[in-house]
Amino acid sequence: MVKDESQNNSVPPFRILSLDGGGAKGFYTLGVLKEIESLTGEKLHQTFDLVFGTSTGSIIASLIAIGYEVDDILKLYREHVPKVMKHNSRSGRTASLSKLAEEVFGQTTFDDVKTGLGVVASRWVQERPMIFKSDPKQAHGRQGSFVPGFGVPMKDAIRASCSAFPFFEPTTVCTSLGEKVELIDGGFCANNPTLYAIADAVKSLNKPKADIRVVSIGVGFYPKPRGSIIERLISRLISVRLLQKTLEINTQSMDQLRSILFDDIETIRISDSFTEPHMATDLLEHNLDKLDILFQRGRDSFGQREKTLRSYLLNSQGC
Repeated sequence: MVKDESQNNSVPPFRILSLDGGGAKGFYTLGVLKEIESLTGEKLHQTFDLVFGTSTGSIIASLIAIGYEVDDILKLYREHVPKVMKHNSRSGRTASLSKLAEEVFGQTTFDDVKTGLGVVASRWVQERPMIFKSDPKQAHGRQGSFVPGFGVPMKDAIRASCSAFPFFEPTTVCTSLGEKVELIDGGFCANNPTLYAIADAVKSLNKPKADIRVVSIGVGFYPKPRGSIIERLISRLISVRLLQKTLEINTQSMDQLRSILFDDIETIRISDSFTEPHMATDLLEHNLDKLDILFQRGRDSFGQREKTLRSYLLNSQGC
């Protein structure tokens, strides 16, 4: 559902939170979000009217939407992410991801959210996005037949959004109409889902552009890790190289399009580059010490934009 607007004479800004995909690098995202939550003094579902996420961003976005605090999400990430990413096989990672989704989301559905939500996945056969949404007002047509999340349990939608082939196996979900849909990682269509979120706000929810404030958070950019001999051999496989490049190019191109098409919507983008050799990492990182460094860097990135974020999130008029 989407929160009701204020009945006061001055309508508060419509705030969007958009979270990129990036596997284990989502620790950086959590670092930024920790500071945002501390700034506002409230849970993030109370701050943002619409939260979109892709892949690891979909896990974080969904947990925010059902009421989790960032500290609790961080605890879950520290417990589960190294377990998922340490597997050397696609089947091992997939099984571990499924276990994570089951333990964390259980029987949770898209009816259980406390704010607007979008989870981005990619249809394997139809070669187009499939976005799991929480409110019929977010639909671009066919509102009469709208079912939150297509009737798919949240755990299955999350697994689908995170199914970064060839690192993970595709996920097949079953909708409320009995349709079986094979899905892969949402990063193949929108690793940075900001454009989709803005489209919902402007086209479906009919929010004036002047009233919208967007906080778009990536996972940062890092040197490529050297790894072991085996890992270096694997990284030479064209499919693996192409996946990582695809996600990075997709992220940058979506943000460039956003800046061209919606330059009249106030947006802050947070996703810094780190060139120091000790920052080398990738989406399969499972060293918890390294992941905690990413979390710290995310907090640092917040600090560089604190003044702007304060105006976006604390001033009821937005600026």
